[in-house]
This record gives sequence, C-alpha cells and structure tokens, in this order.
Amino acid sequence: MMGAKRTASLVFCAALLGGCGGDFADLDAYMAEVKARPVGAIEPIPTFKPYQSFTYSAQSMRAPFDIPLSAREAAVQVGKTVKPDLLRAREFLERFNIEGLQMVGTLTQKGTLWALVKDEESGVHRVRIGNYLGKNHGRIVATTETEIAITEIVPNGVGGWIERPRTIKLTEQ
Repeated sequence: MMGAKRTASLVFCAALLGGCGGDFADLDAYMAEVKARPVGAIEPIPTFKPYQSFTYSAQSMRAPFDIPLSAREAAVQVGKTVKPDLLRAREFLERFNIEGLQMVGTLTQKGTLWALVKDEESGVHRVRIGNYLGKNHGRIVATTETEIAITEIVPNGVGGWIERPRTIKLTEQ
C-alpha cells in the first residue's frame, strides 16, 4: 500500500513538472521587444525660488474685521480726552476677544441684573454694569434681558484713543 502511494506521488510530480516545459518563444519575443525600446531620459529636478519672508507691520492699526468708526462718532469724540486706565487690575474676561464671548442668559439677585457670559473655553461668568471684558478695555455700560452694551477704548490710528460702542446679544440655543 505504501508503494502504491509512493508511485502515485511520483507520477503526479512528473505530470506537474511536465506541464512546466514547453515553448517560450512568445515570452522571449516580448522580452526582446521591451529591451529594444529606447531608454527615456529623466527630467531634471526643478529649481525652486528661495522663500521671501514677510513682516507684518500693521499690528497697531484697526483689525480689518472690526466695525469701522463712523465719521459722526469720530466728530463727537474730538472734544473729549479718552484714555484707558493701564494701571487698573485686569479682569478675567479681558483675556478673550469680544467676538469669542457669548451672552447666554441673565439672572437677578437682590435687585441687581447679572448677565451670564460664556467665554471661548466654555466657562460661564456673571457680569454687571461696570465690569470689563474683551481685549480692548471694554466696559459694560448697560445690560438688559437680551443684550450687553459695552464701550471699548481703541487706538484711533494717530496716536490717540477713541471710544467704540459694542453689543453682545443673547445667544438663542
């Protein structure tokens, strides 16, 4: 029985190896054609221009996305001298841009209306008239159930300061 298995295995291997032989003329012709093709040239590496750095020199000017001060508001402020109190202790919400603050509600305690303001880090703070917020010395001058009125002190572009009114409206969620 062992001999029959061995003989069958040898016959199978011989048949398998017999299928590998044959005519390779078509494969040889294809390989000769590929080798006869002209060799292509590699394109040279393109030359790059060196990086030209840019220095931004308009930091002290009004941000391009801030609401411009109208001529009427500027004319009203010509007579008064406006200047931020740089020695005043800064409040927590003065770390954030005013555009990143949202009014999310109000509450009343002992007759005082407090506005609830959410900062860019998702913290909620209560503020009232007289508190400061925003990076431009924004002082809260009025609060209602639906908005906070703020007066900011911003550079006027010619070395002085002007007041700019802003509002933060209640965010409906």
